[in-house]
Amino acid sequence: MPNSSSINQFLLLPFADTRELQLLHFWLFLGIYLAALLGNGLIITTIACDQHLHTPMYFFLLNLSILDLGFISTTVPKSMANSLCDIRVISYTACASQLFFFYFLISAEFSLLTVMAYDRYVAICHPLHYGTLLGSRACVHMAAAAWASGFLHAVLHTANTFSLPLCHGNAVDQFFCEISQILKLSCSHSYLREFGIIGIGFTLALGCFVFIVVSYVQIFRAVLRIPSQQGQHKAFSTCLPHLSVVSLVLSTSIIAYFKPPSISSPSLDLVVAVFYAVVPPAVNPLIYSMRNQELRKALREGVHWVFLSCFKGPMSLQK
Repeated sequence: MPNSSSINQFLLLPFADTRELQLLHFWLFLGIYLAALLGNGLIITTIACDQHLHTPMYFFLLNLSILDLGFISTTVPKSMANSLCDIRVISYTACASQLFFFYFLISAEFSLLTVMAYDRYVAICHPLHYGTLLGSRACVHMAAAAWASGFLHAVLHTANTFSLPLCHGNAVDQFFCEISQILKLSCSHSYLREFGIIGIGFTLALGCFVFIVVSYVQIFRAVLRIPSQQGQHKAFSTCLPHLSVVSLVLSTSIIAYFKPPSISSPSLDLVVAVFYAVVPPAVNPLIYSMRNQELRKALREGVHWVFLSCFKGPMSLQK
């Protein structure tokens, strides 16, 4: 039986066995990855450069886009490289790093979504106190707390997971290094302490979920008390993007981690993992840009300015 001291690499689950399907997977993931880079990059650049968007809501959105960029970059490039080169190998160190950054970024993102729910709650339920409760210093502290909580969560999981003795080979039934798949390789009963950390993480995640639900119950009650339909529509439009992103992240995560074991299989786990690890970072920019008129306007102006700058340069040179 191999143990953790003798394992210096892991074998990831391939998307396909034939070369044609491997190349199809590579091009598909490349398209999704470039879309995520473009969408999140545009949001980050627009918010950073447009003074009108220097508000708490867009500050948190900028942090969300940075997390999404890091999140999708943790798993997709390695999977693309494996398919392109027809390999499955990932080194022990790279696997530990991938697992750390994956849980660091996903934990920080869920914490940040909780902070963003508080931002919407204050903006709609206590608008007169918005500037006081969500000043620049408070926003920085809340964003830093979200990043720090994700970092602490990832350190605990990574250190504990990779300290377990591994007795069941080195084949990981997923296209990236995931805690549940690494635990399947561990010796019997040695993973019980990891379940303790998972329990703590689940409790904190449940607390965040309850906070988000309670915040939106209060928000909907406040919006329904607004006398004009135009005011209600405006209030709802500022919440819908965040609510859509929360629903997407939660639904995909719940399906991935709480599906019945009886229907679990490597191929199904692979498809489900794509939906919670790859799709949200690519779709989130689209959700925010479609539902937020202010951001959409700023994006149009930014793209228009870039095109004018590109065409103005050559024309001036010709003159």
